This record gives sequence, structure tokens and C-alpha cells, in this order.
Amino acid sequence: MAMVQEKSDQITRRDPNAIEAVVAALAAKFGNRLVTSRAVREQHANTTSWIANEPPDAVVFPQATDDVQDIVRICAKQRVPVIPFGTGTSLEGHINAPYGGVSIDFRDMNRVLAVNAQDLDCVVEPGITRKQLNEHLRDQGLFFPLDPGADASLGGMAATRCSGTNAVRYGTMKDNVLALKVVLANGELMTTARRAKKSSAGYDLTRLIVGAEGTLGVITELTLKLSGIPEAISAGVCPFPSVEAACNAAIGTIQSGVPVARIELLDELQVKATNLYSKLALPELPMLFVEFHGSPAGVAEQAERFGEIARDLSGGPFEWATKPEDRSRLWQARHDAYWAARGLRPGAQALATDVCVPISRLAECVTAAQREIAELGLVAPILGHVGDGNFHLSLLVDMSDAAEVKAAKTLCERLVERALAMDGTCTGEHGVGQGKMKYLAGELGGPALAAMAAIKRALDPDDIMNPGKIVAI
Repeated sequence: MAMVQEKSDQITRRDPNAIEAVVAALAAKFGNRLVTSRAVREQHANTTSWIANEPPDAVVFPQATDDVQDIVRICAKQRVPVIPFGTGTSLEGHINAPYGGVSIDFRDMNRVLAVNAQDLDCVVEPGITRKQLNEHLRDQGLFFPLDPGADASLGGMAATRCSGTNAVRYGTMKDNVLALKVVLANGELMTTARRAKKSSAGYDLTRLIVGAEGTLGVITELTLKLSGIPEAISAGVCPFPSVEAACNAAIGTIQSGVPVARIELLDELQVKATNLYSKLALPELPMLFVEFHGSPAGVAEQAERFGEIARDLSGGPFEWATKPEDRSRLWQARHDAYWAARGLRPGAQALATDVCVPISRLAECVTAAQREIAELGLVAPILGHVGDGNFHLSLLVDMSDAAEVKAAKTLCERLVERALAMDGTCTGEHGVGQGKMKYLAGELGGPALAAMAAIKRALDPDDIMNPGKIVAI
């Protein structure tokens, strides 16, 4: 019944006459920068998971903040939804258009506007990707440390409050965004903060927008914290006899205060997939990928301490990669884990999901997930940013098998239930989007959802900013 009501609401909210008027106005304003072909529209809806593809009615490519303001004003006049689009790598249906509307693709807004090397910050447009930014920064000895794997856009990374492999040392997007410029639902441009490293002036609007997934406004400019490229970097892999031992090594490393930059878990099935896809020859055992940043002496000390912790848990031997090309190959293999997993079962649909728990509960949560995968007869490699208690499953599901689809959904439900029971969260870094809206009440409670809805109503009273995501109003 709920599904019928949801579809009915979508039909009611989608006004063909309003959409026709908006498309005509945008075509007059933007010419060939407005696209309405079905193929392009479908490319601008969910394509990376089994959430249904719900394309927008049109896609427009702005080139400046003024363009975005014009787009939003045209849409607001007719109460037509606006859906920001970066690179389309999100996993929870964030870019879908359940009520139709206009997708704003930031492909052409990808400039570095300023680099303030002495202040360790930069100002960028939302369409630039993390790899493009770091290529621009390299000659200045600086880098932007967040590394979610996919070459995501910086605007999308801020909108989903993403994390990544370096988060254990450098934090997540909420820790690395200093200020934003945001086009609000009425077309006005809001500046959330200045470049100062700290401020106690007013509400923290920057962190309100970071993680809002485009539901409160459209990000058109970001001021980001930068870090110096470390003097020395050492990376390596360390096998363990069990996932539990690997998790406990990660826990011990963090609790001992070792300033590890990256500490990533791959279970034995994910290692097998990675070997096949990336042409590696790692032992097919649970594995930690680790990396240390600092001075040569500091890196050596960190690595030695980690080695002691690993040996105490029967881990090893290490295989270290100190050459830049070897480190790049290792981490590229880690970042390709999603595609590697898909290769284990050609033709199956991949469902990537994540949870995050307090680090002291990590080993318990991961091993319980493994048991349930086996009990349900599913194929689901595990990997994770275990330095902060976050791990991911890549479920490979035959969508034509109703029993298998049901089992996969059961696994996802139980995974979230267990994480919440451990005082964790339904998503560590994928975001809520459409896919995890139903879990927020259990995680945060009614008063928190009511507060979110009140903020949404205040900033977007007509619910045109990426509607159908995070919270319903």
C-alpha cells in the first residue's frame, strides 16, 4: 500500500505543463546547453546500484554561478524540482528525479579559482574532481587529502559528506570544507563562511550544507583546506588469519595512537577479486592495506609499531611499497575493488552498502556480517575504512531470482539493525539519498527528523531542491 501511495504522490507532484514551461524557458536561455534526449537524461539518474533509474526531464550545463541562479529561478517559478549532478558516482539514488525536474550538471564549472598556499586552502568550482584538483596542486607541494576511491566531483563530495581512505588521519569532508557559496531555492546566493580557520559567528551553515545532498541548496563554490605533501610515504599490505584478527589489528593501531594515514580491510573474497581484476598476486587471506605519512624517521617508527601489533595477532609478512608507482598501483587496486567484485559474478547486479560503528565494536560487526552472508548463501565481498569503523559490502545479486533478491534485502536490513544496536550509523559515507531514508527515524529519532523537516521547510518551502531525499516534508 505504501508503494502505491508513493507512486500516486509522484504522479500528483509532477506537473507536465510546468515542466514544459521550464524546459522552454531554459532552452531560450541556454540553447544547446540544455539537453532533453532520453539517453542523456537516463545517464543523469541512478546508474550505480539497483535503485530504479528515475531520469529528470532535462539536463542543463551551467558555466557560472549566475547560470545556476537563473536555472533555479526559472524552476522555482513553476515549482519544478532541481537536482544537482557532479559525476554520478553516488550509491543511494541521490541524483534520481522521482518527481521529474531539471538536472544541473556541473561538468563545465570545474575551475580552480584560487590557491592560497600560505594559508593551506583553495577555492574551487563544484565540478572539479579530486584528481584534477590534486594535479593542479602538485607543483606547489600541496594536496587535498580526501580520497573516496571514485574520481568524484568536489561538489558531490561535499553534498554527500563523503569520507575515504585517508579519513582516519585527515578527517571527512565536514572537516575539510571551510566555506561554501550556495544558491538557495529562491535563487539567492548564500555565503556560509569566510576563509578563517575558525569562527564562532552565528550558526554553522557550512556544515549544515555539507551532507545535505542538495536538498537545501545548490553548491556553486567551495573553499577547502589543503595539506602539505608528506616528506615520506610508506605503504604496504599485511595478511591475517581471519577478518577478526585484521579488525583487531586496526583497532589496536588506532587505540595505540599510531598516526596511520590509511588502514583498509579486504576480506579473502575481495582479495581474490582484486587479484583477478588488478593482476596482483596477493595471498587470498583477509588483508590490511596500510599507509604512513610523515618524516622518514616518523614513518619508520609508525611502520615498526604497526608491525608489532600485527605480529601479536599472527599477521604478516609485510610487503612494503615505497616507490610511488608501486604505491599507486596498490591503491588503485583498492579503489577498483567495487569493479573487481563485480567481476566475480558477471551478469549479477551489484549493491554496495555501508555502515559505521564505534571502532571497539568493529570486529564483532564485521564477523557477524560474514556469518550472515554465509547463512543466506550470498556472494558479498567486504572491504572498509576500518580505521574509523566504516566498512562496505558489495552484494552480487541475480535480480531474476526472487529468493536471492529477498535474501540480499534481508542482509542489508540486518546489517543496519546491528550497526544501530552498536550505537553506529546506517551509512558512514555513502549518504542517505533515497536508499536509506527509512533508517533515519531509528537512528536519530522523531525530534531529529522533525528538526530536519523544519529546516527543509524554512529554506525550501516548495520542496524543489532534490526532493524525495533524506527527509520527507
